[in-house]
Amino acid sequence: QNEAIIRFRGNMQDKNTVMRDPTLFRIIEFPHPLLGEKIKLWPTYDFAAPVEDSLDGVTHALRTKEYELRNILYINILDKLQLRKPIVVEFSRLEFDNMPVSKRKIKQLIDNGQISGWDDPRLLTLLAMRKRGFEPKAIRKFVLSLGLTLAETKPPFEALESMNRKIIDPVTIRLFFVKDPIMLVVDDGKNSKITLSNHPTNDLGTREIEVSNTFYISRDDAILLAEDQEVRLMELYNIKINNIDWENKKVITSSYLNKDLVRNMKKIQWVSDKAMTKYSIVVTKDLYLNDKFNPNSLVTVDGYAESTVLQLKSQTQVQFIRFGFCMTGEKKSSAIFTHR
Repeated sequence: QNEAIIRFRGNMQDKNTVMRDPTLFRIIEFPHPLLGEKIKLWPTYDFAAPVEDSLDGVTHALRTKEYELRNILYINILDKLQLRKPIVVEFSRLEFDNMPVSKRKIKQLIDNGQISGWDDPRLLTLLAMRKRGFEPKAIRKFVLSLGLTLAETKPPFEALESMNRKIIDPVTIRLFFVKDPIMLVVDDGKNSKITLSNHPTNDLGTREIEVSNTFYISRDDAILLAEDQEVRLMELYNIKINNIDWENKKVITSSYLNKDLVRNMKKIQWVSDKAMTKYSIVVTKDLYLNDKFNPNSLVTVDGYAESTVLQLKSQTQVQFIRFGFCMTGEKKSSAIFTHR
């Protein structure tokens, strides 16, 4: 090891430096994980790739632009060995801003314990994309829309999200979720059961929710409310805000108005204290910021979801109204954010 190698007899004057007697084999004395010390002479990628492609019956070898100068060596090795030559197709690597696609970089993140594995939802691996809720049809459509090109491109990730949204939107049920919940009491609200549609336009069934005079709304909505303001609890009825107590119990009290649909009235989603469950949604952020690992790239949003969500199987797509599409996790009380 480090004393002898086998080179390809090329041309030391070649303008392409790759062809200046490149290394084909080198000695590695470290034991192989499967073969132990039985073999110590190992081929480089430059030799192994063309030989394996030819013997395995590969018809078209798809190689990224980084191998552009090495393709001549690929062909020359097969010529010298008198082996069948696959057609070499060059293309530029598909990349996104702040999202690594290099297996080497991803493996390093895994080894360092910075991400959980190849299916970490912050990654762009197929395992991760499936776990996060991206449909194979959307990924295929997105990739085909770009085509094979040598031009380096970094398409906006939003384009893939848009294609996925068009596929999942018509077949995904809607449920309520409120993050950082604040209690809202309707003084004259009554106990009852209401039936809500699972989708605004398509027939995806209905669900029954038990309600009382106590609800929870998102803090984001609560901080925008004012006393004497009239708002509508979505799919339920209109209320008038009477009092907002931030200092003590952080409770908002209100009174029932009517069920009339009023144009331009503010609408807020809610969960009933009779039909809710604690729920956590994992939201992904850019894995890299300024070419450095972002330690805050995974955020957990806690809140309450309507208890219907507990009936869903793992890896089921759901849209939490005014929050976004999510994929239910292995734990019934959690999900992974897909996109808005």
